[in-house]
Amino acid sequence: MKLKKLLTGIAVLFALFAHGQKNIYESARFEEYSGEHTVLAIIPFFTHLELDEGVSRTELQRLQEKEGYAVQQALETYFGRGKKKKKFTVDFQNTENTNAILAKNNINYDNIDTYTIKELSKLLEVDGIISGNLDLNILLSEGVPAESSIFDFILGDADYGRVGIKISDGDTGKLLWKYEQKINKRTGKNTDDLIDRMMKQATRKFPYDKERQR
Repeated sequence: MKLKKLLTGIAVLFALFAHGQKNIYESARFEEYSGEHTVLAIIPFFTHLELDEGVSRTELQRLQEKEGYAVQQALETYFGRGKKKKKFTVDFQNTENTNAILAKNNINYDNIDTYTIKELSKLLEVDGIISGNLDLNILLSEGVPAESSIFDFILGDADYGRVGIKISDGDTGKLLWKYEQKINKRTGKNTDDLIDRMMKQATRKFPYDKERQR
């Protein structure tokens, strides 16, 4: 029983430490740029994979694309739940519509990074873009490795990479908000779980949350 209490106490301390290490940036001019925002689009995340097992260049590109779209869908799922509760001050464009519009204009995962935020916003007819980067050494969409010890869980050992979520203004292309977090066993068992936990931790700092702390 004493050991269990000790481990629980350690877990709480590390959770508090991790909470304090979250990296959230918000532009000092956020209110000015976002005052008339009503709709945002979520685009696939740019993914960089470093896998232990040898895979061909073609397969690696396919897997990176898969992970990038998985984060896009996970964010839509998260925001969709909040929308039902009228939690946000903006709406989010359906990602199927976003991807269809991009495809019709010959924009795909391989070349979307050659377009500016302003160009994408105009094309998608939205006020801003949610984008980001994902650096991984596992396939997060398939779940984190199951093998772990109690100390791995408590300490959050096994660094699987990092994820960064960005919101940019459509008219100016300016970065308005950014949230970065390391990915490990404590941050989520798969993409949906990671995004859900990550965004819940940032709830009171998310700029379009109706109840956020100013």
